[in-house]
Amino acid sequence: MLPTTSYSPLSQSGSNGSLGSRDAARHTAGAKRYKYLRRLLHFKLMDFEFAIWQMLYLFTSPQRVYRNFHYRKQTKDQWARDDPAFLVLLSIWLCVSTMGFGFVLDMGILETLKLLLWVVFIDCIGVGLLISTLMWVVTNKYLMKHPSKDYDVEWGYAFDVHLNAFYPLLVILHFLQLFFINHIVVINSDWFLGYFVGNTLWLTAIGYYLYITFLGYSALPFLKNTVVLLYPFALLGLVYVLSLGLGWNFTKGLCWFYKYRVQ
Repeated sequence: MLPTTSYSPLSQSGSNGSLGSRDAARHTAGAKRYKYLRRLLHFKLMDFEFAIWQMLYLFTSPQRVYRNFHYRKQTKDQWARDDPAFLVLLSIWLCVSTMGFGFVLDMGILETLKLLLWVVFIDCIGVGLLISTLMWVVTNKYLMKHPSKDYDVEWGYAFDVHLNAFYPLLVILHFLQLFFINHIVVINSDWFLGYFVGNTLWLTAIGYYLYITFLGYSALPFLKNTVVLLYPFALLGLVYVLSLGLGWNFTKGLCWFYKYRVQ
């Protein structure tokens, strides 16, 4: 079970409410980044078992994952992960599922390699950095209860929230969907059952992304009005209904886009 605890803003502070100079230096963004990257090169220091449990909980009970972030803040004075094991496992999932897409779409080895590079460096890293930075700016500028230099949304935490939300989306669209493209229900087609199943998978995946993102920021005690992060659900539902009525097939579009990328 993931460890849980309540959050106390002053739990890591001294009697005067501030960190000592030595502790402050140890908790700078540069020091945290160095520690994270150093652990990335030492697999023995990573807790893969705990990362796997987090991945399971993101599907069944994502609130538990964010309770652990509270625990980390109390014990290590940072919201963001200090263990890159989750990122490593996510990268493996991404590589394996992308090769699966290459196989299902009858791509050659070179085409699959090109697709893998596109998906890893553009779809995952590039888009992830963009979304994380945007959410970092928006939350710190518009959603703070009491703007203060003592409390802010860490960029690393914003990136972790994106990774948490991205994982279920990846599993649904890049793994489960593979079994439906050319086999059980041919969703890469223009008949109703095909795009109904395919678009429903897209609805579920994006819904997971929005909800887990909302949970991530609502878990921070110094943010307000995080419910606005749920507003895109209305647009998502509208697009889903329109897609069924107008015969839009998102999976077919994705398959065409992946093939176009590697030409």
